[in-house]
Amino acid sequence: MSERVAVRKTYKLFIGGKFPRSESGRSYLVQDANVSLASRKDARDAVLAARAAVKGWAGATAYNRGQILYRVAEMLEGRREQFIALGVPGDEVDAAVDRWVWYAGWSDKLSQVYGGANPVAGPYFNLSAPEPTGVVAVVAPETPALLGLVSVIAPAIVTGNTVVVATSPTQPLAAVTLAEVLATSDLPGGVVNLLTGKITETVPTLAAHMDVNALDLSGVTDAELAAELEVKAAQNLKRVLRPAPADHDWTADPGITRMTTLLETKTVWHPKGV
Repeated sequence: MSERVAVRKTYKLFIGGKFPRSESGRSYLVQDANVSLASRKDARDAVLAARAAVKGWAGATAYNRGQILYRVAEMLEGRREQFIALGVPGDEVDAAVDRWVWYAGWSDKLSQVYGGANPVAGPYFNLSAPEPTGVVAVVAPETPALLGLVSVIAPAIVTGNTVVVATSPTQPLAAVTLAEVLATSDLPGGVVNLLTGKITETVPTLAAHMDVNALDLSGVTDAELAAELEVKAAQNLKRVLRPAPADHDWTADPGITRMTTLLETKTVWHPKGV
C-alpha cells in the first residue's frame, strides 16, 4: 500500500464572515502551511465588510453581544487541543478562553460604569451614554499569539465596534484558527475581519482609510512605523491607541481602559416635568 500524501492546509483571510484567498493570489509558508498574503485591496475590502456590519452589531443589545462573546469562549474551549497542536501553550489557550468570558460579562455593565446622570443646575435631566466609535483597525501583538489577539479584539467588539485586524506575520496560524472559531460562534459576518501577511503593506492603508474611525497600534514594535501611521490617522482624526510597551504583560487584569478608549459619549438634555 502506497504511503498517503498529507493534505496541506491553506490558511486564508477572514473577511465578511468568509474565508477568501488574497485577491493578489499570493501566499507564504509558515510551519509548512500556506498562508494568504493580504494586499492593500484586501485591506480595503475588509473595511467595507466592517462598515457594513456596524449598524447591525452596534444596534444589537449589549446582552446579545455578551451571549455571542460567551459562545466564542465555548467554541474556543472545544478547540483547545487544536491550538496546542499549532504551538500555543495550553495555559495560554485557557487564559484566552477566560478573557472572552471576562469581556462577555462587561457587555451589559459598561454603560452603568461609564455613563449615567450628570448633576446640572436647572430643570433638566442630563444623561451621558457610551456609544461605539465604529470601525477599528487593529495591529495584533506578535506574542502571546492567541491571548494577545483576543486581548485586542474582544474589548473592541464587546462595545459594539467592528474590527479589521492585521495579524502578526510570524504567528498567523493561531489567528486564522481563531477566525474559524468566530465563524461558528454566531458572530455576524464582518464584525471581525482578519488580514494575514505584512503589516507594512496593509496597515498604512488602514491608517489612511477615511472610513476607519480608530486605530489600535498595540502590536507595532517599530517606532518609526508607529509615527508614520499616526500621521496618516490624523487625516480624519482617528482615535489612536499607541503601541503597547515591550514589557507589557498581556496576562494581567486588562481593566476597562481599552474598552472605554474605543467609545464615544453622547450627552442628552431633557426638560423635567412639572
